[in-house]
Amino acid sequence: MDMLSLSILVLFVGMYLNRKIRLLGDNYIPPAVTGGLLFAAGIALIYNFAHVQFEFDMRMRDLLLLVFFSTVGLSARLRALAAGGKALFVLVLVAGVFLFLQNTVGIAIALAVDANPGYGLMAGSVAFAGGHGTAIAWGQAAEQAGLAGASAIGLAFATFGLVAGGLVGGPIARRLIEHRPGIIPASVDQAGMVEDATKVDTADDGNWLFLVLASVLILTLCVSLGDIVNRSLSEKGMRLPGFLTSMFVGIVIVNTADIFKRPLNLAIVDKFGELALNIFLAMSMMAIQLWTLAAVAQTISVVLVLQVLLMTLFAIYVVFRVMGSDYDAVVIASGFAGMGLGATPVAIANMNAVTTRYGPSTKAFLVVPLVGAFFIDILNAGTINFFIRLLRNWWL
Repeated sequence: MDMLSLSILVLFVGMYLNRKIRLLGDNYIPPAVTGGLLFAAGIALIYNFAHVQFEFDMRMRDLLLLVFFSTVGLSARLRALAAGGKALFVLVLVAGVFLFLQNTVGIAIALAVDANPGYGLMAGSVAFAGGHGTAIAWGQAAEQAGLAGASAIGLAFATFGLVAGGLVGGPIARRLIEHRPGIIPASVDQAGMVEDATKVDTADDGNWLFLVLASVLILTLCVSLGDIVNRSLSEKGMRLPGFLTSMFVGIVIVNTADIFKRPLNLAIVDKFGELALNIFLAMSMMAIQLWTLAAVAQTISVVLVLQVLLMTLFAIYVVFRVMGSDYDAVVIASGFAGMGLGATPVAIANMNAVTTRYGPSTKAFLVVPLVGAFFIDILNAGTINFFIRLLRNWWL
């Protein structure tokens, strides 16, 4: 069975469990996280008792990420985002403050257990906000400076952060909404289901087929043109994530269509985006090698509890308030939790779980991916370098 088919089955399992286990559904845990973690646990048991290790082809996952962020760009109509500039600036500042606090907590834990404070950075923004790529890069640099095993420790924290980021965002959103029920959009009916103003009439098979083909064409253009733009920028020394250029192409396409008074029907495009995101996240969770984390489980647990506590308090009492204390702020807070502990796709999955029930948040789906894809890496590099200079007697 190929990875795509397997991930879809895992998604079905996650959806089933979320319906049957009220705790999961009520806290907006993404089905991909539920099913993916269950699968990863099963694979870990097989490895532990039968010593069989599975290898997965993840090429489809990378393509799905491009497709999803193309749909994010296609939803970003500029006329609806006039206030987005200020929100983006504020969220960047907030992210910078959080990175500083995240590293402070990591270093404090290292000092408390009489460990080299350099390891505290690996238990801070290097692994959590930075993710696996940053953990590998800085871990290698740390090992060259004398911090033995820094890469492995960083990867372990990054892996658990990915899981935690997908589990904590939903409960944060639930708490904020329960304490302020008046901020739920008016378009949500009593059953908690969003009224879809752009619902497609599938009774006309010809029209349905046309819309599906048009959606596939638009998404294909976003991915292919985004790749061309990315390669061109890379040749000029400007390296950007591939999904970011695909998103920008989507922004250009949808707003160009509006200028020429040919607005795009994005009802089916949105469905493609939701599907791509869930399969992507399921694949990511399924591939986690839980057995590699067993040796440092106790230390990781302490760090994880404290970092999750920091994120929860920060998202509720800082992010939500400075972003406006409205419904958009709820969605942004849930996404920020996924971004600060795991990765941008986890942030999007958290936001998608909330908006699926309570309605869209264009502002959140624009500013959070931009901060996660670009700004947070710049902020993180500067923050890490600042702490390295502060800890130079240990790091060097």
